[in-house]
Amino acid sequence: MKRYTTVYLALFSSALLITSLLMMSPVKAQDAEPEHPHWTYEGEEGPEHWGELNPDYELCSVGEAQSPIDITEAQALNLTDIAFSYLPSALNIFNNGHTIQVQYDEGSSIVYNEIQYNLVQFHFHTPSEHTVNGESFAMELHFVHQDANGGLAVVGVLLREGAENAEYAALFDNMPATEGEPEPTELTINAASLLPAEATYFTYGGSLTTPPCSQGVRWLVLTTPVEISAAQIEAFQAIFEMNARPVQPLNERDLLQDSSNG
Repeated sequence: MKRYTTVYLALFSSALLITSLLMMSPVKAQDAEPEHPHWTYEGEEGPEHWGELNPDYELCSVGEAQSPIDITEAQALNLTDIAFSYLPSALNIFNNGHTIQVQYDEGSSIVYNEIQYNLVQFHFHTPSEHTVNGESFAMELHFVHQDANGGLAVVGVLLREGAENAEYAALFDNMPATEGEPEPTELTINAASLLPAEATYFTYGGSLTTPPCSQGVRWLVLTTPVEISAAQIEAFQAIFEMNARPVQPLNERDLLQDSSNG
């Protein structure tokens, strides 16, 4: 039996976190356009200015627990396993204007530190938002989960260039080039097949990496990268050349590394 470490989630109110999560949806973003202005990854509406675009985005500038970070000098501990329980889902894939996202069918979850988080969606960034000892990866995949109280846990998978990955083929072959709403397809996807075989991880308390940069997010970045091909990377970058927030200061936060054998 593995020892459980005293890693606690800083939970925001349910309403705030649900709002933050739903803002990743193009429908909500469009509905709230007058209050939540357009943001980008470059120029006057880029990450350096997110906190100036709207009072709701203030944490993007002043938050002390922001994501992503450079993962370095993590404290090695025998952490609790992440218990994955992912089931197949319809491939509800869409372009939300900032990334390619898959809205996942209900019924899949993880359990971490005895808390169940339901898988809501996953999406991609290029290059990777997290770096490891200063090293950036070609892409990063984020699995966004929410618990019954509105708390968020995001599992990050680092993607590096290598061999073509058949498990990712349905995703990279069906990425919409234009912004739109999520629509079910006749294809299915199993999120479990997108994970590395080794499930050890880095963990820290952080934030959403997009406005409003809400904090209180438990980050679980898997230590083992997954290989995808140059052609698969290019398929995404043909739509989004760059959609990664720069790394943020760790400040006084704990950064832990699972030293178990998985």
